[in-house]
Parts: sequence; structure tokens; C-alpha cells
Amino acid sequence: MGPDPKAGFRPPLLNRIGVDSLFSFSGRDSGASPGDDPDAALNALRTVFGYASFRGQQADIIDHVVRGGDALVLMPTGGGKSLCYQIPALVRDGVTVVVSPLIALMRDQVTAMRELGVRAAFLNSSLGAAEAREVERDMARGDIDLVYVAPERLVTPRFLELLDRTKLALFALDEAHCVSQWGHDFRPEYLQLSILHERHPDVPRIALTATADVQTRNEIKEKLGLTEARVFLSSFDRPNITYRVVPKKSERQQMLAFLNENHGEDAGIVYCMSRAKVEDTAAWLNAQGREALPYHAGLPASVREANQDRFIKSEGIVMVATVAFGMGIDKPNVRFVCHLDPPKSLEAYYQETGRAGRDGLPANAWMSYGMADVVMLRQMLEQSEAGDSHRRVERGKLEALLGYCETSGCRRQVLLNYFNETMAEPCGNCDTCLDPVASWDGTIAAQKALSAVYRTGQRYGAGHLIDVLLGNATEKVIQQAHDALKTFGVGKDLAKTEWQSVYRQLVANGFLTVDLEGYGGFRLTDAGVAVIKGQRSVSLRKDPVQERRRGVHDALRRQTGRGGAGSGGSSSSGTRTSLSAADDALWHALRDCRTGLAKEQGVPPYVIFHDSTLLEMVHQRPLTPDAFARLPGVGSRKLERYAAAFLDVIHEHG
Repeated sequence: MGPDPKAGFRPPLLNRIGVDSLFSFSGRDSGASPGDDPDAALNALRTVFGYASFRGQQADIIDHVVRGGDALVLMPTGGGKSLCYQIPALVRDGVTVVVSPLIALMRDQVTAMRELGVRAAFLNSSLGAAEAREVERDMARGDIDLVYVAPERLVTPRFLELLDRTKLALFALDEAHCVSQWGHDFRPEYLQLSILHERHPDVPRIALTATADVQTRNEIKEKLGLTEARVFLSSFDRPNITYRVVPKKSERQQMLAFLNENHGEDAGIVYCMSRAKVEDTAAWLNAQGREALPYHAGLPASVREANQDRFIKSEGIVMVATVAFGMGIDKPNVRFVCHLDPPKSLEAYYQETGRAGRDGLPANAWMSYGMADVVMLRQMLEQSEAGDSHRRVERGKLEALLGYCETSGCRRQVLLNYFNETMAEPCGNCDTCLDPVASWDGTIAAQKALSAVYRTGQRYGAGHLIDVLLGNATEKVIQQAHDALKTFGVGKDLAKTEWQSVYRQLVANGFLTVDLEGYGGFRLTDAGVAVIKGQRSVSLRKDPVQERRRGVHDALRRQTGRGGAGSGGSSSSGTRTSLSAADDALWHALRDCRTGLAKEQGVPPYVIFHDSTLLEMVHQRPLTPDAFARLPGVGSRKLERYAAAFLDVIHEHG
């Protein structure tokens, strides 16, 4: 059961910080203008959300919007974007309309808001006509603070007329990158959202996204009519995520070993390129003892919804999915995101890996990557029916992704550089920093590999070419008389796996291309010809012999305290992997308590409390309501509803 879409009530809140109710600081009942009370936003943060202070640019963004300014906010997932419109919604007079692209996201957001005592509702196709009319009446009467609406509904004449009859506080345009026609999350309805400003020029707007390169940012400003909006650009860095890319051998076994070592009981997401691979991988993981569910666009809608609901409301489930799954998933304790196949761009990779560690605690982004992936991605690009300009953009994005996979330097530096952000020093929290990778002068090896391509007629793939280089007189080699070539046997100085790495990097770096007209064999590019002629040198990355496994508790080497608003983070907690036996027992008891309460209410466990708040209970062991109230993430409403249950558990483990 999801939340009741109608939330027309104002539950009493406890007086934690000297205010009598949620709305005593808002100016709604006092006749004050928005922004008159400089402490209103901070009081809302402390009383409702349970955080002592804002972090990053949150305070500046909120102050700007509360005072009526338009804003474009680019902030990484887990950075506290939602607070940037939720708090203005409580401080400003009127109804805040949040444009959200996914029903699941609306449902989760409304559930979370109602747990905090905020009057919130949604309007989408999941509601019956009577339910929708009731929400609309509440909007017109001002008996609601936030309403989440799908872009398709928002631009209908009926809803636009409703807005004309409603006192409006703010328009929040979430997932604003959906306006970009260059992106994989493009939603054409977003192109019509400029109508909001045309009809209501005095209502401030805030557009928010976690993923936008320079081109997408410019599109957002232009197409949403936000060219005069103040831009708040936060760092794209997610310091709690450890990035890893491994050479693909037996990727399922590689992934399982990694999960068993680092995430024995954690929830996570595994991305695959095809629907068939999603279903096969989910079945295989279940056979290995890991509870896994499939998700892709080819499944019936009822199955997708049931699997997503189970993933969100359960602990420790692995969701195996295509890119159809993910946008709007608000589950904060996703501890890993694995890619069995690379995505199409670094922008997609950043967005998908960003679903891990939203609570600020350590998480892993793991990807396997091989020759076949390079060939497939290039084939998909060249076979695309998109126009030349679009293909040029996509080609640049693919080159950036391949460069990330093949780098011997800091992955985080490469990733941030893609978003025009510079990190002065290597991060110390990616595989190439934790286990440095050597580069080597591969010019001679490249010349041998490229010569084999040329002398065999530019018709063959890596397998046959490596046989030629190693001097393997296979039936195919003999049949084609390739054992008589000068390149036959000249590559015995390298092993088969090393030659696979050489060819993968030559394709990735543009020295070879794939023949799409024939049988997928390699062809020399102009750059490859220059290498053969000795006009260009080649530096190659030396693949690690084996992956060194590290626990996720190593992931915060460079993370400082993050106990501020919206992070769910904790300045003192590491992860449960470092807990003593007694603390671990308390951790699991608290989690069981949370699960029981969540099942009773039909809500996801994280809506009760984030993992980070449970960990603070373990570390601080509060024994009184006053001490419990000082935990991050404990607002007045949650103090009233849950303190007794969790304090009982803590006393039992005293």
C-alpha cells in the first residue's frame, strides 16, 4: 500500500526548539512576507527534518528562492537537492508544485514528507477520479503544502486552470535534465514547462538536476526560460563512492566474488545492456544464494511495479536491470551499483552510479569492461540513425567513457573533468589510486598488432589476429595461409590476455575501427597507419594481474564530516563493517525494529530512519528522549512517533 494521496492535515509537532508547531515559523499565519524571518528556514530544518545545519550551498539556494528568485541547481545525488524546494515550500505562503517525471518517485517523496508531518500529495495516473478531485480541492483551498505532479498532467488545460485558482508559492522542476534532447532521459513534456512562467511570472521557479554537462545546462536554461536564473553549481564529486573498473573475464563470477567480499547483506543495483542478460543474471544470482529481481521495459507493468516496490521496502535485495530502472529511485542505502556492461556515456555512468550511497555512507561503483564492449558500443554508435550533429556529440561522449575505462590515472579526476571540474590531487578512493596501474610504451606492440590487421586483409577480429601473433597454427590460420605472414609468431613476447588488452585499447583509442559492412573485423584508421609508419607513439595501460579486494570501509579515506542537512551522513560513523560484536548486535536489532515499523505502515524502512541515523544510535546510544532528539535525522514528528520504540531496543542492549 502506498501513501494516501490526500494529506489535508496538520499533525501536532513537539516543541523541540521553542516553536509551538510546524507553521509558527513560516509567516503564513503572521502576515509576514517571505524572507522577513531570517531564522525561518533553519527552524524548519531543525524542527521538521532533524538536522542542525545546512551544508554546501543549501542555505544560499533556499534564501534565494524564499525571497522569490529563480534558480538552477546542479547538485550530486545525495547532496540534499530536495530540501532546496521542500523548505521554501514550508516558509513561503501558498502551494508548491513539484514537477516529477516518475510515479514511483512521487509516491516515495510524499510518503517521506508525510512521515515528517508535512501536508503533501501527488497527482498522477495512479489516482482515481475522486481521489484526484479531492487533491485538487485541497490545492485550491490552500490545505496542502506540496503537490507532486507529472509533466503530462501539468500541461493539460484542466490543471493549468486549477493553477490559476490556486495561491502558488513555488514551482520546482525536478530532474530538469529530462528537457535535454541529447540525453537518454529525454521527456518531451518538459519542453512545455516554460508555460508556467508565462502564466505565473511572479511565482519563483527552481530547476534541479544531479546530472548535466555544459551542453545540458545550457539546454535547461534556454528551454525552461531560466536564462536569468541564478545558477548554483555544486561539486560533482561523490567522495563516499569508490570507483572500480575491472578487465572482463568471467564477469558474473567476478561480480559475485566482489559482492561476497564487500556486500554480503547489502542492497544494490546491477545494470546490464540487454533484457535477456538482465533475466539470466537475476536467475543466476538467485541460484548463487543472492536474492535478486529483474527489471526491464519488456516486463509487464505489474511485475515491474511489484519488483521495484519489493526492492525499495526490503533489505539486501539486488535489482538487476536495464537503464529503464533508476531515475527517481530514492532508496538511500543502496550500497553498490555494478555494471556488467558499460553504459553509453560518462553522463549516464555518473547518474547510474550516483544511485549508490545517497545517505553519505560508503558505497561502491563496480564495472567490468572488455573488448566486446568496445566493439559493441562503437557499432551501436555508427549504426545509429541519428543525424550527423547528434552522432558527433554521441561520439565525443563515447570517447570520454572509453578514456575513463582505460585511464591509468585517477578515475575521479577523469570523471570530474568531464563535468568541467578540476580535482588538484588524485582522490585516493578509486581502484587506480588504491592499486596504482602502470602504463608502458606500447608502440612496438601496437605496430605488431596493427600490422597483423593489415597483412590479414583487415577482415578479422581479435581472436584470429592473436593466434597469428602468437604463432598458433589453428585450422583457420592454416586455411588462410596466415602462418606464412611475416607477423606470424612475432608476438610471443606477450601472453594472450596481454594481446587482448592491446587490441581493446587500440580500438578504444581510435587506432582501429570495426568493419560494419563485413564480419566485424578490424580496420586501420589514419591514426593506426601513422603508428605503423613510426610517426606516432602509443602508451598503453597495463591491466592489473588480479583485483585486490577491499572492504567498503576503506571508502571514506578522504571524506570529512558530513552530518549536515539532507546528506543523511554522519560525521562520526564509519560503516557497520567496523562495528564491535555488541554494536553489530544492536545495529541488527535497530534495523529489525525499523523493518517492523515500516511493514506496519506499508512504507520503505528508510522513510522511518536512514541507516546513518541508526548508526548514530549505535555510536551514541541515547537513553532519553532529549538525547534521542539530538540525533541527525530526528525531527519533531519522528521523535514523537518513534523514540519510544527505538529507545526500548537501545535499553535492551545496554
